[in-house]
Amino acid sequence: MSSHQASDVAGTAGAIEFEAVTKRYPVPAGGRGDAPSAVESFSARLPAGSTTVLLGSSGCGKTTLLRMVNCMVDPTRGRVLLDGRDVRDRDPVALRRSIGYVMQNGGLLPHRRVIDNITLVPRLCETDRATARRRAHELMEMLGLDGDLAGRYPHQLSGGQAQRVGVARALAADPGVLLMDEPFGAVDPLVRRELQRELIGIQANLAKTIVFVTHDVDEALTLGDEIILLREGARIAQRGTGDELVAAPVDDFVVRFLGLEDARRALRLAEVAGRRVVQDETGRTLGVLDAAHDTPAGGRT
Repeated sequence: MSSHQASDVAGTAGAIEFEAVTKRYPVPAGGRGDAPSAVESFSARLPAGSTTVLLGSSGCGKTTLLRMVNCMVDPTRGRVLLDGRDVRDRDPVALRRSIGYVMQNGGLLPHRRVIDNITLVPRLCETDRATARRRAHELMEMLGLDGDLAGRYPHQLSGGQAQRVGVARALAADPGVLLMDEPFGAVDPLVRRELQRELIGIQANLAKTIVFVTHDVDEALTLGDEIILLREGARIAQRGTGDELVAAPVDDFVVRFLGLEDARRALRLAEVAGRRVVQDETGRTLGVLDAAHDTPAGGRT
């Protein structure tokens, strides 16, 4: 998609603010005492037009925070603001239609063709059929999906194709905010890297406010303008750019979670066959330096 096309379709991204949100779920039947907080007094402002990664182990509250933004989870205490307005003051159906949402399994409707999955929300918002389909085909092209796939059903797609369709569907109504819950976790590593590169390209063109949930450190470092590393109960262990977290971890928890004691992250420069390469502590080559820019060719190592 050209930059001119992107400017024509890009929606207005809004800032998201969590104000001391806490979430406690009911104690299961037969249980005793109070249930532990899934989220405990979490506060953060996520800038408009940026990609913020919520990074942490399973069960630390990442998805609960994400689902508070589109009112799929209501906080027990505190508020979530979108563009300065409490999301609970908005009509929940209209809110959800205005926010893109991508989940791990794609969440496609199995009885609808690809084109109908992508155009679902625009049609619910009363966009005319021709306009919705034109937008769907633009997004398919942007995401590297062959136009012939438009008539297929989800079970006829590969895992990578299904995830691309899920991203296209989330973008179809031109939302300002895109929520992504472990969206690439179910595909193989090669496809995962391709999807990550495509997301970076989409964000460069469309500048959405993206909240991306993952437990994968390398994915967080690749995608995040800013990373919020969470402990249990969505307590913030450290927040900053990937470079800041790697270069100046605040405590042993951050060091262990990021794997900074791992030989893969203890990098050094070496010369092999006349080329400058990056190696880990064991001497395994991870990448080649681009002589023109003095940075690792192919991206961050």
